[in-house]
Amino acid sequence: MAGDYHRGEMDIAEQNATFHLVMGLTKWGSLVIAAGVLFFSLLFCTQTGFLGSAAYTVGLLVVGFLLLRDKPAGADAH
Repeated sequence: MAGDYHRGEMDIAEQNATFHLVMGLTKWGSLVIAAGVLFFSLLFCTQTGFLGSAAYTVGLLVVGFLLLRDKPAGADAH
């Protein structure tokens, strides 16, 4: 049976799609969790108040979105 395996002949499209899904969920989920921790930390542990906490959280989400979004193809070339 070991002779039936040939390296590089297996279709890995599903594994590749699953990997990219898990990495995307990890990346965006981490941003959402960080925003939640920031919001509640500022809200309950400082004198920032609701609007200040929300403003800092929105700022974090905007910067995080800009840094974590997928880059266009060919953006790596210098």
